[in-house]
Amino acid sequence: MREILNYLFEYKRLTKQEAEDILTEITGGKLTDAEIAAFITVFNMRTISIDELEGFRNALLKTAIPIDFSDFNSIDLCGTGGDGKDTFNISTLSAFVVAGAGAKVAKHGNYAASSGCGSSNVMEHLGYKFSNNHDRLHNELDQCGITFLHAPLFNPAMKNVASVRRALRLKTFFNMLGPMVNPSRPQNQVVGVFSLELARMYNYLYQKSNVNYAIIHSLDGYDEISLTGDFKVLANKSDRIISPDELGMSIVKAEELAGSGDVPGTAAIFTNVLEGRGTLPQNSVVITNAAMALSTYFPGKGLEQCVEEAKSSLIGGKALKVFTKLISLQ
Repeated sequence: MREILNYLFEYKRLTKQEAEDILTEITGGKLTDAEIAAFITVFNMRTISIDELEGFRNALLKTAIPIDFSDFNSIDLCGTGGDGKDTFNISTLSAFVVAGAGAKVAKHGNYAASSGCGSSNVMEHLGYKFSNNHDRLHNELDQCGITFLHAPLFNPAMKNVASVRRALRLKTFFNMLGPMVNPSRPQNQVVGVFSLELARMYNYLYQKSNVNYAIIHSLDGYDEISLTGDFKVLANKSDRIISPDELGMSIVKAEELAGSGDVPGTAAIFTNVLEGRGTLPQNSVVITNAAMALSTYFPGKGLEQCVEEAKSSLIGGKALKVFTKLISLQ
């Protein structure tokens, strides 16, 4: 590792294969926490290359425990995190809205590493029991329209970096990898990213795949559609900037999207929104993100139509029914 670090300190790049080999070594438990922290820090001090990102992704996919949902046409809604905004769990709530509107959602998530409350934190707090049992998760997807894939159960190699990530509490290249390593390899994905540069890198990598995708980035830095301003969407055959008013939505203030800073408080926001007690800004953001996923999943439907279907799912209680049924199966 000393040689690799010295090489990187000279601002040199890793090849795709070198990146894959090194991350395999790191996640294999062969390095100390200090070495891992030093390696991570290098990539916080300079821009990661596409080859490096692809190599890191390949390493995690090869060590992951796969799960087969190929008999479903599934979608994942997952952000990179690391935007420093500490919002409530918008993508996880949107996932239930999408399931309530008729899509099959294989939601990939993890505990928070650089924020107050990750998707796994809130799901666990609300009574969901993590599992990597195929039959159980397959049944949840079949019966409820959604299942939750807790990342550490499917990529146990990540346990070797978890303590370092928690100690650093910084955005790292592992944030960039999360959405790309869903072990079920869903056919459809909506990915939120924290920078335009990363959006372009994701777009390049996803264009090389068979995934039906939409990559979203709010231009003021959110890794989701925040409605605090315009947002960019890069999809299989399109690249556009959309403003909230195009979707009939009002501008939202940043403070109106804040989580509580702890798991119980952020979970309370989660249940309030599902149970019809969310504020207008909270509801609007969840509906818009869900609409983007629905328009990706149902390519024949326009985004405006999908906004109405997402509203029906959330306001009409369909999303809550999905959540209630999922928790009842635990």
